[in-house]
Amino acid sequence: MKTFRPLQSPLSFCCAFILAILIFPPKGQAETWKATVGAQSHDKGRQALAFLPNEIWIHAGDSITWTFNADEIHTVTFLTPSQVRPPFQVGCPGVTPSGSSFNDTTCVTTPPLTRPNTYTVTFPSAGNFKLVCLVHENMTGVVHVLNSSQPLPHDQAFYDRQAAIEARDLITDTDHFRSQSEEDHSSHNHSASDLFSHDHFGSSNVIAGIGEIVATPGGQQTLSIVRFIQPTTIIHVGQTVEWANFDPITPHTVTFGAEPANPIPPSSNVTVDADGARHAVISAPNESVHSGFILAAPQERIGLPQSPITVTRFRVTFTQTGTFPFICVLHDNLGMMGKVVVVK
Repeated sequence: MKTFRPLQSPLSFCCAFILAILIFPPKGQAETWKATVGAQSHDKGRQALAFLPNEIWIHAGDSITWTFNADEIHTVTFLTPSQVRPPFQVGCPGVTPSGSSFNDTTCVTTPPLTRPNTYTVTFPSAGNFKLVCLVHENMTGVVHVLNSSQPLPHDQAFYDRQAAIEARDLITDTDHFRSQSEEDHSSHNHSASDLFSHDHFGSSNVIAGIGEIVATPGGQQTLSIVRFIQPTTIIHVGQTVEWANFDPITPHTVTFGAEPANPIPPSSNVTVDADGARHAVISAPNESVHSGFILAAPQERIGLPQSPITVTRFRVTFTQTGTFPFICVLHDNLGMMGKVVVVK
């Protein structure tokens, strides 16, 4: 005699369905993750040149939205593996709109942006992708894109905490910087600001920026102090002031008078001293003089030709009394300015 199994109850069917979901979870919808670009102190003098955080794990199909959080310009850029790093003025080349996809075949980049802009990139396929800023070469990160079947190690709350920690550590780092009010001449172990004399009558040297590069497992970050240390210098007629850039990554300028259309080269009234430093003479308060970029040479890399010596020093001799204001044309919007007071 043929027998029939009783029909399953609605409750047992529901339990079986839930169990199937737990064992074979359906593919979730794509997520949009959040990160920031840059950070700064309240006075804008300390700039964190960093992606915060600079290492993120996501799933294929997910997106990341970066929020620019500083008044210093940055880019969010993904280059192809064999692509030569281009100047930031021409993008990679050009720029791509927010919402673009990156899969290692075509570059994606913003133009130089400041706060409060945002930019979103979608990652359709798995891989490990390097993130760079075209303005600051030691500002890097990495995005790990996993297949949807692989678990992610962190959630958004973790990345928010990590970004805050990295920003705080960069902005508050003071181990290589002393305020200009400190005067410690008794020790031979001087900080950068002790190498040049402080703000007193007859001083003739000014530090044009200080910086420090740090590394994380995800890339590199930089603290740049975009200030003239000892911004007011008092000298006699006929004396010379020297500016030196102590920042390992960020260029600066020393500019009197009119700002040039192209800030990279020096003005035509600048000469070169025997030791390679640039030098100008200012004979009137309304005279324009521009140093051009003064910056450190790129870091050395094994297997590549050594980097040439770059111009890190700029000197000006003053032949008339008066007050001579100057700025860094790259960072005057952040407050990088000073003055030379020339007396008899």
